[in-house]
Amino acid sequence: MPEQKLPYKFITIEGNIGAGKTTLTHMLSKDFNYKIILEEFSDNPFLPFFYKNPERYAFPVELFFMAERHKQLQEELAKKDLFQQSVVADYFFLKTLLFAKNNLNEEEYRLFQRLFDVLNLSFPAPDILVYLHRPVENLLQSIKVRGRAYEQVIKAEYLSEIQAAYFNFFKTDVNFPVLIINLGVADFLREEATYQRIIGLLNREYEVGVHTLDL
Repeated sequence: MPEQKLPYKFITIEGNIGAGKTTLTHMLSKDFNYKIILEEFSDNPFLPFFYKNPERYAFPVELFFMAERHKQLQEELAKKDLFQQSVVADYFFLKTLLFAKNNLNEEEYRLFQRLFDVLNLSFPAPDILVYLHRPVENLLQSIKVRGRAYEQVIKAEYLSEIQAAYFNFFKTDVNFPVLIINLGVADFLREEATYQRIIGLLNREYEVGVHTLDL
């Protein structure tokens, strides 16, 4: 691919479990020479137990995620040369709060939110947040294909709840552009034309607020 540039210095890719966030992040990093930040979720020792017994393990799993995401972003985003090179990340720190609100009881969430509010103060907002939206049935198929043993117990209801948490957030007053791309079952990894349509969407400039586009 010839040398290209996108109009955004800091891009965050978001989406439900199995939507293709990390795959697209890798592709953009490679093709546009973006510095890459990937969520290190596999190191969470509570995650396999959480999917089997969410009520018991929700608080430690979310607390661990928050601490690890904060540590990673603080190390990466605090570097002086941050915006000398464009950055693409496969998560947004606010997802910590969205998942926690869905998974914790009311008392646990109040405590968690107080901790989150303190930790979130130091992070810049992305220039654009790209949300990859897929049907829950497609997400379940992707989860099955990639074969992570601890994810195989994830239910459609849980994915629907996570999806609702994101869309409820998008209804708030976001202070940066949010681009929701309805992918359906499109495979941008194996279909070059599909990937190029995504690039075309990212080559546009968007006003602050939510923009929903079908691929």
